[in-house]
Amino acid sequence: MFQALPEQPADKILQLMQMFREDSRSDKVDLGVGVYRNAEGVTPIMRAVKAAERTIWETETTKAYTGLAGTPEYNDAMVGLVLGDAVPRDTVASAATPGGTGAVRLGFELARNANPDVTVWYSEPTWPNHVSILKYLGIPHRPYRYFDAATGEVDAAGMQADLAAAKAGDVVLLHGCCHNPTGANLTADDWTAVIAILNDKGLVPMIDIAYQGFGDGLDADAAATRAVAAGCPETIVAASCSKNFGVYKERAGILMAIGHDTSIRGTTQGNLNALNRMTYSFAPDHGARLVSTVLMDADLRADWQAELEAVRTGMLDLRKKLADALRQETNSDRFDFLARHRGMFSMLGITPDEVKALRETHGIYVIGDSRMNVAGLNDRTVPIVARAVAEVTR
Repeated sequence: MFQALPEQPADKILQLMQMFREDSRSDKVDLGVGVYRNAEGVTPIMRAVKAAERTIWETETTKAYTGLAGTPEYNDAMVGLVLGDAVPRDTVASAATPGGTGAVRLGFELARNANPDVTVWYSEPTWPNHVSILKYLGIPHRPYRYFDAATGEVDAAGMQADLAAAKAGDVVLLHGCCHNPTGANLTADDWTAVIAILNDKGLVPMIDIAYQGFGDGLDADAAATRAVAAGCPETIVAASCSKNFGVYKERAGILMAIGHDTSIRGTTQGNLNALNRMTYSFAPDHGARLVSTVLMDADLRADWQAELEAVRTGMLDLRKKLADALRQETNSDRFDFLARHRGMFSMLGITPDEVKALRETHGIYVIGDSRMNVAGLNDRTVPIVARAVAEVTR
């Protein structure tokens, strides 16, 4: 039987990580890996998370299963963090998931269960795993224009024109903030226009919000998600705690289904519970408990927010330094958009051959489509990267 299994394509990011590990050069720079790293190249455990872990270790008395949808404390804390008071709590069904990826997967399945004829529209480009999951599930999917590589900005007009071609009941996959992989975000006016199209066409928004707190702040990064949830009859939200709490390997995420018709909330919640049961029965609890412990303790929450803010402003500082260094090295404003982008990622807008030259000649590793992880930079490597990019793009 196993002989009939098809070969699976290598994951480009994991493949790049392996190439980086095998590179013997001491001055190599990894801008490909998709996790936050500090100036020392470490993905640290946040202070508040470490304190919460100690508390849990001292007080936890059982490893028994939690509920199918996770613990109420975690779900309520996450709904509050992401949605604030944008919608009444009784409009939200929710289920804990193994990370944001688990939430995305179950969100797609929920949409298909509700509408077997659904097509999912996704931004071009988007996080590659979005498309991989849709392909695996056999859900029809189509791209909409999003990023203008020439300007480094969102192609809002193209996006709106493409979404106008979607049919009622289709799902539109949106990035809540810190768009991955481009770093280019819709403006408030763009979001207003998108909400109008969603409602006019009878489309259902699904928002993937994986970087809340990494862009302009916790509330500012959630503003678009909250506006969509408040302004559309139904919304699906997949949220991740991997980045803003630094609990990558603990796999803490949540799927929310917001419906303004509260009479069917029970049915929606039952479907979320059933999806969890059929997929993995119970979502992991340790990461979720760390998150809820932090969010429910005023002192831990304040310390977490302070550390998260330092991470956010540090990435903004690196963006500005790289944009300034590239302006000096290239004597042009071609890369100024890097300072305007938000989150961990941006696309440099260079060719695959130039990406290859960065890696082979200079030991600088970025994804083939020129996506770079800003958090992989530090004050020492910014000028090195700027000089290398300038050289390969001359």
